[in-house]
Amino acid sequence: MVCAEKMRKYTFIITEKPDAAQKIASALDQKETPKKLNENGMPYYVATRDRELIIVPALGHLYTVAEEEKNTRINYPVFRFKWVPRYVTEKKAKRTRQWLEAISKLAQGADVFIDACDYDIEGSIIGYNILKHACDGKENVAKRMKYSTLTKEELEESYNQPLPHLDFALIEAGLTRHEVDWLYGINLSRALTTAAKNQTGRYTTLSTGRVQGPALKFIAEREKNIKTFVPTPYWTIRAKTQVGSQTYEAQHEKERIETKHEANTILNTCKGKNGQIEKTEAKQFQQAPPFPFCLGSLQSEAYSLFGYTPKKTSTIAQRLYLDALISYPRTSNQKLPLTINYHTILENLSKAPEYRKPTTELLAKPTLRPNQGNQDDPAHPAIYPTGKLPRILDNSERNIWDLIVRRFLAVFAEPALIQSIKVTIDIDIHHFFLRGKRTLKEGWLNYYKPYARTKETILPSIEEGEVVIVKDVLCDDKFTQPPPRYNHLTLLKRMEKEEIGTKATRGDIIQTLFDRKYIKDRTMTATDLGLEILEVLGKHCKTVISIRFTRELEHKMSNIQINSEKREQVITDTIKTLKPTLETLKEKEKEIGEQLAEAIKKSRTEERTIGTCPTCKTGKLTILHSRKTEKRFVGCTNYFKGLCKTSLPLPQKGTIKTLNRNCHKCGWPLIQVRMHRYPWTLCLNPQCPLKETRRTKIEVQNMPQRSN
Repeated sequence: MVCAEKMRKYTFIITEKPDAAQKIASALDQKETPKKLNENGMPYYVATRDRELIIVPALGHLYTVAEEEKNTRINYPVFRFKWVPRYVTEKKAKRTRQWLEAISKLAQGADVFIDACDYDIEGSIIGYNILKHACDGKENVAKRMKYSTLTKEELEESYNQPLPHLDFALIEAGLTRHEVDWLYGINLSRALTTAAKNQTGRYTTLSTGRVQGPALKFIAEREKNIKTFVPTPYWTIRAKTQVGSQTYEAQHEKERIETKHEANTILNTCKGKNGQIEKTEAKQFQQAPPFPFCLGSLQSEAYSLFGYTPKKTSTIAQRLYLDALISYPRTSNQKLPLTINYHTILENLSKAPEYRKPTTELLAKPTLRPNQGNQDDPAHPAIYPTGKLPRILDNSERNIWDLIVRRFLAVFAEPALIQSIKVTIDIDIHHFFLRGKRTLKEGWLNYYKPYARTKETILPSIEEGEVVIVKDVLCDDKFTQPPPRYNHLTLLKRMEKEEIGTKATRGDIIQTLFDRKYIKDRTMTATDLGLEILEVLGKHCKTVISIRFTRELEHKMSNIQINSEKREQVITDTIKTLKPTLETLKEKEKEIGEQLAEAIKKSRTEERTIGTCPTCKTGKLTILHSRKTEKRFVGCTNYFKGLCKTSLPLPQKGTIKTLNRNCHKCGWPLIQVRMHRYPWTLCLNPQCPLKETRRTKIEVQNMPQRSN
């Protein structure tokens, strides 16, 4: 252990997490072998360079916003706050106390301080709070390392040429965001929780906030539109035509026919008639390469291709960043600056066999010019691979990394050349269209395989005036469809469009809506509890779920970042808006509690219900707890009526989630059991044939082998 008292004249570097500390220490140490030491349970590193460096990690946010005066009772409104160590307010954050004590001790002998946390709002707040509170007010003398990758070259450059001081405008914006969110979150959540607890006698965590409310509103409004949607009938006509030896479907020129009478008239006119090629139109157009990934577009593409939620994609990307495989992912930038050195990255990627051919082709180009979007972010460029090759990645990490690499390759490629063909077929007096599409030159599509999605319809050579055999004319009865429910991707895009939340928080907000049981299922449906929460907010505090109001607040915080708005004024305005809202909620507390109590009861019942009982067919299988042993099991609701005795065991550890689907082999309900990190699916049927097959395999594997 290195004692702080014996060390003098060293540089003290603060990083965001232990992994980042290790990377930075290795990059800055002359021999790339820094000493790893421990102080009060906190690992830290000693590196030697031009002078001695002490590199210490945070654990994300070590400080948080809390009430100015601690109160054991849950009351509201609360408007007086301060920043305190996390261990003061969070039971699960006890470890941070030792961490902060270690940081304070090691900081005492330093004469140079550097903030090396991630260069964004959250990283800036983390470093600022540690320098101010744990390092005895060093925030005004500290320098700032700014980097977008954890590669040795960029970290060395960032250390050698640091920013002379912290970005205080960015810090002010971040502090304001946390404080405003705290004011909304704690007051509104306490109002809802208190109202429900006073009515039910049980504590249930209910929450809302200035972003959570509008996001829930999007889902609820869509649900309302779906339920009130009245389908309208319409008809479509298609003709099965033979061109050469192939059969193609041609669509009537009217995509939607409003009356059955008109549809029948067209059908009767065209039946039994052959057609003639009236016109062929061939057009060629260039399809530009995609833009480099920002976090939002990466999340969208990962959801479309792999089904990963935005939060999962963000988490995976953060791990890849900490392994120095990609640049900083929490960016809204769609541009790649020349400074990242395209050639070097491509040369390093070419060492991987799967990328050798495309990288060699790109490196042979006289110039490398990426296709870039309009979105900019002064803090970080678009997401790109560093060129470092991974050693071990799990499947999801490999998918995201490969996706980022191939997107990076695609942006430097030539446009794809696409040909579209429209053939007009005249059947009596009616026009039908055949449409074809084919790729003449792959361009960037070749570099983005297997993720490039193109649908081609190749038509044979067709001459104008040529007779076409019409094998059949068909009429389809259809109905207009309601708007689709939101999923993770479409809700994320809606939040981006409406400018609510940030690139780093939107995925977490969506996950919170699931965690609070306000929404359910992959295609998001608002639960009764979610709808009741929204109704309470809409009735008593419309401002909180106002998209316009939330967007205006976002703009105000952006203005703080460019010094055109003051933090104090934004906080004052927030309190001014909240006061009358909270007074109304307190006044209507009993009414609100009654409204929420029934929804909470129903939500708890739904959460425990697994599915229909396969034995009696009328009862519901429900998770119950034994009064004697307190062990959980599954029982049928008809047991209490004396109609069914179905009882099934459950694992006693881990969390259980109902899947609302049945086993494909036996038809019994399935549940998901999560222990630690990985979930597994369990069929409730003890006699399920799949279980028997597995047991047989295990028995065979465990049989003693006969020696020859």
